Amino acid sequence: MRPPRGVAPLFTLAALACVTNPATGGKQFSLVSESQELSMGREYDQQVAATLGLYPDSALQRYIQEFGARLAAKSERPALPWTFRIIDDTVVNAFALPGGYIYVTRGILAHLNSEAQLAAVVGHEIGHVTARHSADQLTKQQLAQAGLAIGSIASPTFGRVSGLAGQALGVLFLKFSRANESQADELGLRYMQRARYDPREMPGVFHMLDRVSGGAGGRVPAWQATHPNPENRRQHIAEAVSHIADTAGTIVGQAAYYRRIEGMIVGADPRDGYFKGVEFFHPELRFRLRFPDGWTVANQKQRVIAASPSQDGAVELTIVPQKSGSAAAQAFFAAQGVVGGQPDRTPLNGLAAIQAPFGASLEAGTVYGTVIFVEYGGAVYRLLAYALETKWSGYQTTAERALQSFAPLTDPAALGAQPARITTFVVSEPTSIQKLAVARASPVPAAALALLNQVELETPIDAGTQVKWVTVPGP
Repeated sequence: MRPPRGVAPLFTLAALACVTNPATGGKQFSLVSESQELSMGREYDQQVAATLGLYPDSALQRYIQEFGARLAAKSERPALPWTFRIIDDTVVNAFALPGGYIYVTRGILAHLNSEAQLAAVVGHEIGHVTARHSADQLTKQQLAQAGLAIGSIASPTFGRVSGLAGQALGVLFLKFSRANESQADELGLRYMQRARYDPREMPGVFHMLDRVSGGAGGRVPAWQATHPNPENRRQHIAEAVSHIADTAGTIVGQAAYYRRIEGMIVGADPRDGYFKGVEFFHPELRFRLRFPDGWTVANQKQRVIAASPSQDGAVELTIVPQKSGSAAAQAFFAAQGVVGGQPDRTPLNGLAAIQAPFGASLEAGTVYGTVIFVEYGGAVYRLLAYALETKWSGYQTTAERALQSFAPLTDPAALGAQPARITTFVVSEPTSIQKLAVARASPVPAAALALLNQVELETPIDAGTQVKWVTVPGP
């Protein structure tokens, strides 16, 4: 990511300070032209896609693009090059970048019950763009030099060693004012109506978000951080909807929506790697690794990492672009401030490997560690163990033992691990989620199934009702 742009000349600020809000027609203060807004969006879009990852379902991605484009065409900025994407994340969230880049996670898609509810979520995010909230807030972050750095379980001291310093994930946490949020809600409601989606579905979205934030579904939604007070917003929108006189002929689109999300992955996808305690297994890449006991572990898009309890030591694994271990080692030790000891070419669990100690001089101090480059399956893996200079002696044995555990994965059960997926069916007789959970197996708790269907465990479900479920198909 490029560093924040410098302060513009005074004549430029004067020209941009007062602009017309496209959505309201009112005047507002802004330091960003539309061309700058588009440039910012393109820049951060690339980083978000690379860091978070897009859901690998081309049909569902086409659907969200076409759906969002139809809704955006009803907005006050139809000519923007609107882009809509599904992020491969279980968290319940949606967010917008300047210039018309809108993201929804598969986590929130799983919890929505109709195309009208999807229109409420996407319409809200479109509202942030049409009213230029995203551009204004992102500019304020840059001017305040708050940075857009990735949140890491390891200390920022290690950023230059791990190669992940400066990734732009702060765009997920743009803080909007209550007035901005209310305005985006109202604009979302406006766009829903223009596209003929049933506005009465919108309050249910906020009720679902409020329930998820209460813990019924596991992970607290990121929406809670970026879009606060879902219950208060539900009451506000419910009041606005109650004054809409004409809802005849509007679209709910539950069956159509369920057809689209049929088979969508729910929860973590073990094919991308998964933990059992501190043991990590990757079925697709066919390797395993055991991290130190008691360390905090995380499986990220670009790396797998464990941080010591005091956050002053780390073990991590990533794939590097070089075609051989020798080339990877040469590139690593060519980095400014990095020095190394004598390399050892002893194979690691039968795999070609190069191992060496290293030190790195950083602004916050010096780190010591061990790096191993392993050639396996047509790729080169970089295994790092490192800590602050004063801490390395205490962590070295434990951390290097973790590196030495890297090995091919051969266990058939681990290799065959499959993700849980959404399936839908029509109930043949009156029932409830509680009763269905007794008769139908699912890898998730009944309370989570109730939340996915936006009902309570004992809520009566009429015969003929379509229900979402979660199953694990066979390999």
